[in-house]
Amino acid sequence: MLFFHVKSAGEVRTLLERPVPVLAEESVSLFAAAGRVLARDVVAPIDLPEFPRTVVDGYAVRAADTFGASASLPAYLNLVGEVAMGQPAAVAVGPGEAVRIATGGMLPAGADAVVMLEYTDVVDRQLIEVLRPVAPGESVVRAGDDIRAGEVIARRGRRLRPQDLGVCAGVGITEVTLFRLPLVAVMPTGDEIVLPEQTPQSGQVRDINTVALCAAIQQAGGQPWPFPIVHDDPDRLRDAVHVALATTDLLLIAGGSSVGTRDWTLEVLLSFPNAELLVHGIAIRPGKPVIVVGMGERVVFGLPGNPVSALIVFEQFVRPYLRRLAGESEGPAATRTVRAVLAESYGSDPGKEDYVRVRLSRGNDGRWAAHPVLGKSTLISTMVEADGIVVVPENVEGLEAGEVVDVRLF
Repeated sequence: MLFFHVKSAGEVRTLLERPVPVLAEESVSLFAAAGRVLARDVVAPIDLPEFPRTVVDGYAVRAADTFGASASLPAYLNLVGEVAMGQPAAVAVGPGEAVRIATGGMLPAGADAVVMLEYTDVVDRQLIEVLRPVAPGESVVRAGDDIRAGEVIARRGRRLRPQDLGVCAGVGITEVTLFRLPLVAVMPTGDEIVLPEQTPQSGQVRDINTVALCAAIQQAGGQPWPFPIVHDDPDRLRDAVHVALATTDLLLIAGGSSVGTRDWTLEVLLSFPNAELLVHGIAIRPGKPVIVVGMGERVVFGLPGNPVSALIVFEQFVRPYLRRLAGESEGPAATRTVRAVLAESYGSDPGKEDYVRVRLSRGNDGRWAAHPVLGKSTLISTMVEADGIVVVPENVEGLEAGEVVDVRLF
């Protein structure tokens, strides 16, 4: 049997933009919400800050009383009190008056600016000199300058960052409504696979994929569910797939996606009533043996058994799909890249999108240099040694040393 429904990387990315199921919502404490996706807009119930406050240590004043002040001709103001930290301002500022205030303190009534402490001198307990003028609003944050009551401070579909959670706390929100974490089944297959804690017999290998893919799923915002190893038996595989489809949101089958006589993944998946073959092979290197089958609203991925290929395919195709399944829709994709100079030339076969693993180093000129990690594509050590990948487009024959490239960081 040959690969059929082979598609380019771009075609597969477009295909995977299909609608995804909407997951249930749940209310979660801010302390458990980092990295999760909002299911509802967050609206500020109050202004932030709730009162005008100073951002420096100094004296609250009427700005007009300082106009024309200089070191040689200071303005003299009567000191009429002090604002205690954490307390309402109990004293007002009248014409020709000043009130001592510390950073974060509430601006007293009548004041419209704050003179920094270093631009003043104390004459005595009741009189200060102002050595430079201030403008109205200087060194002051007004009520609502940061966030206005009724303002949407984080929208549905945003993956929450520390600063998003901080602003929620600042306006008194302690819980947010999030999408449930998508539950992702990882199903290793193959007679040659044994558990990591087992000693492999001749011809056997330890299961790398389950551990690596579960970690990748967690990084992408999913909840992994590692399934037991399924041996090369179509009935056992069909039973395991049936359980996964009934209990999880996404199924990744590791292994059995190629065209060998004992690769049952495609046959088993297509035996389900609503199965639709979308992809059987992607024009990429490494990772061509990929299966994507539609199951109604859902998608099942058959990943290569080779761990390098499985991780590359996950990063390029599964991760973006999983992030959308998790509800993420607002903001840029969470792909970190750096610009680097390619240290060595790299040849590539036209017709395939090629993923070159590279190691980064800092050159004498301060720029990053990207060094291709050479070795057979099946070696997991090439992933361990690499900091990221450089994508060679499918119609490019290679990259020349000295070219500036984008490195997608792992």
